[in-house]
Amino acid sequence: MKKIVVLITAVLFSALSFGQTAKQVLDKAAAAVSSKSGVTASFTMSSAQYGNTSGTISVKGRKFHASVPMATMWFDGKTQWTYMKKNNEVNVTTPTEAQLQAINPYNFINMYKKGFKYTMTSSASSHVVHLTATNQKQKVREMFITVSKKTNAPTEVKMLQGTKWTTFTITNLKNMKLADSEFSFNSKDYPTAEVIDLR
Repeated sequence: MKKIVVLITAVLFSALSFGQTAKQVLDKAAAAVSSKSGVTASFTMSSAQYGNTSGTISVKGRKFHASVPMATMWFDGKTQWTYMKKNNEVNVTTPTEAQLQAINPYNFINMYKKGFKYTMTSSASSHVVHLTATNQKQKVREMFITVSKKTNAPTEVKMLQGTKWTTFTITNLKNMKLADSEFSFNSKDYPTAEVIDLR
């Protein structure tokens, strides 16, 4: 589950073209998913390594809430809860800053600012930014991010981890006023779940 959410969150994140550079396009895409009041989106994932799934994600600053058919994850800025539906248990952890770089969608969309070089191609409706890691030992070695010209929002993220590609299609990205409580696990909603504190 954590690997899937890492890939989600990703969302879920240098030639001149139509007057914009690749960095400017990515800056606008990052802003589109970084609303202080919150954003929500739907996604589908296709991966030879992790399989296929779909779900929803909400992001507010450093906080996020992701849901796929087999699990749900909450992060309130400090504590992370992962509910596994199959065995009806919740794992509670306090992720390190390094772990947050991998699992927090807000951090992931900004990872392009360091450790990547990029180029861009454009069509009538979108920009496609190609990112290549400057250090090939990085977990994510290469990415293609498709950004809508109309909304500045990312619509597809394709990433290479090791030798396998994973593709996310992102739809219904909306700015929403999200309550902080949405990013915390509420035991009343899962009265029979076993809570395992791993902190």
